[in-house]
Amino acid sequence: MSSRAYHEAIWARLPEGLEPSDFALRRSFLLAHVREGERVLDVGCGEARFTVELARAGARAVGVDVAGEPLRRARARHPELDLRVLDGESTWELEDASFDVVWAGEVIEHIADTAAWLSEVRRVLRPGGSLALSTPDHGRLTLMRLALSRRAFAAHFDPLEDHLRFYSRDTLTTLLEQFRFERVHVRRAGGAPGARRLLLAHATRARF
Repeated sequence: MSSRAYHEAIWARLPEGLEPSDFALRRSFLLAHVREGERVLDVGCGEARFTVELARAGARAVGVDVAGEPLRRARARHPELDLRVLDGESTWELEDASFDVVWAGEVIEHIADTAAWLSEVRRVLRPGGSLALSTPDHGRLTLMRLALSRRAFAAHFDPLEDHLRFYSRDTLTTLLEQFRFERVHVRRAGGAPGARRLLLAHATRARF
């Protein structure tokens, strides 16, 4: 099964109009790093809830996803948006250095070839542009909770789930630095310890 067919099948099972997890928190984080008039790429935009917010904030937003179904749903509600299907297994059909900001909300944990994905993020960002992303937190408290419960561990690491990568603040920071991002800042956010927590990361693409 191709990557696109796999993700189309996932979206076919999801009801339309679901609010993204931690939506208000992630929206505030994203908009704090975007200025009016900037060209922003929403990678893995799904039904384009964040793309809509970016456009409302005055950004020139482009939403992309590897599946067409969520984009069909988004276009039905917001035909004015620039939404595109990308081939998740090859070079993105986007110009070099063409975006000021790349936003990837709850995407990086689903990526099989992380190196290729981050290379594409760097390629489409202008020098000095910024990457903002969120991903589930797998810090010590989360790992301790999972270690103490077989049921929680089995549910969290279900081999049939689509989460392929698991990040802590340290591993995410190191990864972004390895791909020549500067001023990397990763913080934890979300619920109380034991509840779902996430990492919010912001970094700048090195100019050289």
